[in-house]
Amino acid sequence: MLYYLFKYLESLNIPGAGVFEYISFRSAAAVITSLLISLLLGKKIIKYLQRKQIGEVVRELGLHEQFKKEGTPSMGGLIILASIVIPTLLFARLDNIYVILMLVTTVWLGFIGFIDDYIKIFKKNKKGLAGKFKVIGQVVLGLIVGLTLLFSDQAVVRELSRVDDLSSIEARDYLEAGIVDDSGRIITRDVKSTVTTIPFVKDNEFDYSWLVPFVSEENRQTYGWIVFVIVIIFIVTAVSNSANLTDGLDGLATGTSSIIGVTLGLLAYVSGNIIYADYLNIMYIPFTGELVIFASAFVGATIGFLWYNSYPAQVFMGDTGSLAIGGIIAVLAIVIRKELLIPILCGIFFAESLSVMIQVSWFRRTRRKTGIGKRIFLMAPLHHHYQLKGFTEPKIVTRFWIVAIILAVLSVVTLKTR
Repeated sequence: MLYYLFKYLESLNIPGAGVFEYISFRSAAAVITSLLISLLLGKKIIKYLQRKQIGEVVRELGLHEQFKKEGTPSMGGLIILASIVIPTLLFARLDNIYVILMLVTTVWLGFIGFIDDYIKIFKKNKKGLAGKFKVIGQVVLGLIVGLTLLFSDQAVVRELSRVDDLSSIEARDYLEAGIVDDSGRIITRDVKSTVTTIPFVKDNEFDYSWLVPFVSEENRQTYGWIVFVIVIIFIVTAVSNSANLTDGLDGLATGTSSIIGVTLGLLAYVSGNIIYADYLNIMYIPFTGELVIFASAFVGATIGFLWYNSYPAQVFMGDTGSLAIGGIIAVLAIVIRKELLIPILCGIFFAESLSVMIQVSWFRRTRRKTGIGKRIFLMAPLHHHYQLKGFTEPKIVTRFWIVAIILAVLSVVTLKTR
């Protein structure tokens, strides 16, 4: 909103109004504002939750000191949501389709998580919202993201093409409208594309239409989009649920998410800047630069929330926060075409969810064969395994953060390591 106000003031030749044109300035303003909102508003929300006795109901897991968390205010994800949405509305361009998508993702999954927390706390139902309804909500969001990328005029990637590879009609049209290099043989064009980025590979682009080679050439792009949308649905569902599983220790999901948010913000900046994209030889995606403002608000919100969520936590984010931050990370990675980096960048989330899948599948398999179910881990998700091994909660969280930082650095290094 402020962007448009200062745009108007700039047209009146008001000195200094043009500073809002710079993404770097608006990003700095967004991170500071989100920090202030989470710190100041957070304190009031926590007191309100305490006054209304909106506290965590702890299940018996056999963990050391677990019942000390009983009654700690939950639904603190509301702090994160407010600290993301308000700065984004203030400082981002609201005509940008990617910003709109991120706001929809935040509110949509935050609402689903809120319903889950409401059922657990107010209806005294420890199971919360039925899993199938959560999945349906995540699938619907995945469809919204996929179809938006397909139909929105802003959702394009800039592609290099040799004039010789185009038909005569295409060559004429693109030579008139495109940008031709000094040789006069290579042009750039903004196209709808199912192309994404593969890490660590020199020719680092992968087209989802390659997964349907049995389809005729004229229909392959259509089927490629179908595959892409299915992949988007899977990623949104998987990452959102993985973040939810990771939110089991004080500050673990929050700190890890802020590290991931910084990395995605950096990747969004270079992907949306034609100079850096050309220098790094990565895919240039027009209009994604505005996502840096959203990423900045996300980082500020998670760090501000960590002030209250670090050990010993004064508030838990609940599903209101964990489902939302997982979905935000997934959609942000998808729109900048870095979704194949998720197993590396979100390695903590990946390990947590993988530990649960391994534990459950191995238990069922051994019970089916021998009648007695066996476990690989002392307990899943993975952080509980280390708790039962005797590690203190702050040590586990700190070491997971260190691993998350290493994975974030590795993800950034993929920009040049090909």
